[in-house]
Amino acid sequence: MSTPAVASGFGVLRSFARPHLRTLLLGLALAVAGSATGLAIPLATKRVLDSLGASGSIAGPIGLLLGLFVVGAIISALQWTLLGTLGERVVLEARESMVRRFLRATVPGLTRRSAGELVTRVTSDTVLLREAISASLVGLANGVVMLVGTLVLMAVLDLVLLATTLAAVLAVIALFAVLMPGIARAQERVQEHVGRLGAVLEPALRAIRTVKASRAEGRLADGIVGHAKEAMRHGVRGVRREAVAWTIAWSGIQLAIIVVLGVGAWRVGLGLLEVSTLVAFLLYAFGLMEPIMDLSENLTGLQAGIAASRRIRQVQHLELEPQDAAAPSDGSPSAGSHPALELRGVTAAYGPGLAPAVRGVDLVVPVRGHTAIVGPSGAGKTTLFALLLRFLEPQAGQILLAGRPYAELAPSEVRARLAYVEQETPLLPGTVADNLRFTHPDATDDELWAALERVRLREAVESLDGGLDAVLTPSSLSGGERQRIALARALVRTPEVLLLDEATAQVDGLTEAAVHDAIREQARLGAVVTIAHRLSTVVDADTIVVVEDGRIRARGTHHELMASDELYRGLVAALRVDRPLAPAG
Repeated sequence: MSTPAVASGFGVLRSFARPHLRTLLLGLALAVAGSATGLAIPLATKRVLDSLGASGSIAGPIGLLLGLFVVGAIISALQWTLLGTLGERVVLEARESMVRRFLRATVPGLTRRSAGELVTRVTSDTVLLREAISASLVGLANGVVMLVGTLVLMAVLDLVLLATTLAAVLAVIALFAVLMPGIARAQERVQEHVGRLGAVLEPALRAIRTVKASRAEGRLADGIVGHAKEAMRHGVRGVRREAVAWTIAWSGIQLAIIVVLGVGAWRVGLGLLEVSTLVAFLLYAFGLMEPIMDLSENLTGLQAGIAASRRIRQVQHLELEPQDAAAPSDGSPSAGSHPALELRGVTAAYGPGLAPAVRGVDLVVPVRGHTAIVGPSGAGKTTLFALLLRFLEPQAGQILLAGRPYAELAPSEVRARLAYVEQETPLLPGTVADNLRFTHPDATDDELWAALERVRLREAVESLDGGLDAVLTPSSLSGGERQRIALARALVRTPEVLLLDEATAQVDGLTEAAVHDAIREQARLGAVVTIAHRLSTVVDADTIVVVEDGRIRARGTHHELMASDELYRGLVAALRVDRPLAPAG
């Protein structure tokens, strides 16, 4: 890893630590105080030996030793608690920031990334960040203080023995300077592959029935395990480098201690060195490995934290939805004589440089009635819904809600007037009531039961253990029941505009009529817009809009389009709508 990259990564890490600078400085002060007590112990030991040699009392030196041990233990406990609490606060702040950013991000920006990878950033990357800030930063400073302090006190005791020790220390430092970048690169590769593993595993578990039905367990497992193996391979590479570094470092220090012992004994024999001084020096030499190990471990942790902090900071690049209206709003839109929704010459794409998904679309949705959108796959139907819900912003043209341009309204103001049922209809965490109240948390139980009645799901919910309070799991309800739960949620309070992405895609024949009845009832009360993949859903629609290649090709009733539009006739024939049609007229 290059020096500029390390400096840049350290700057990112520092941005997470900056709000807690006072706590970090206090932790550093405690670490230095703890180091000072540790450094004083060999000197106190020397006093004990000197007192013995002078036939004096050892009570004072022993009391000093005990005092140093007690003070060191207290400082260590305080430092551990302080930095541990700091680490948890950093994790909470990083997770809160990312979760809020995810949920406020634009839909295109969020869906361009794997959900599993984003989850990994909130879970494992924040743990690495915690260790880097709460342990590695202070540990590095503490290690430097211990190393420098040990060397200074060794110099005070004997310069000749210090020179012998320094040769070994400098060799160890040079070794780590060579090996650490490779260890850091290996650590970053491990994190990358762990993120990719999560990105593949999460959707695989979500689609486990399809996986099993396709007999793809082995193939999928091989792909997922491949990422695990790559993570292991890079991890082993880092471990090997660390093993080489530590083996050489440990051997170098031990060899230095043997040389120090030999040279020191020789100098004691010549009367140039006291035995107590040699013992104190050896205690420092034996303890020299600890700050070197601390420095190495904390450097490794710091490198992992820098890599994690970069990944976490990438979340800040997610584009956010506007929270306020672009222009002053003089109140909520009022339908009056205006249509519920209107698109005027709208063109939109999913990113800069990409081909438009819809082009020059003009569409009017009346305040009451059923407007259905049909067309082949990729025609732009889902894009129209994304525009209406402000998941996507138009590049050209204008969208109006009850006569008011979207630009004058915040996304939340627009969505407050709409209700949306997506095709996949995911269950939200919690109970039946939690799912039904997701849009309107203040809805009463009577409103919930009424919505369930409208989609003929009341009996199914009453049969669950707990009724509205039953906790929903993927196996609690069938696919059709999950879809009706989503539709009931949209109908808890009558919306001005109901957007349905194929409301009958997973509904069985016995309940399809009930869903159609709910749609017809809602169309009498307000506007309903459906995307239809089963044309039986829209045969009775007031207006059917045929979309092709991002443009509106035709519009009219079922009978009008059967007579005038070849694409619509082809869609009907392909989907074999076999319900009897009412006579035209």
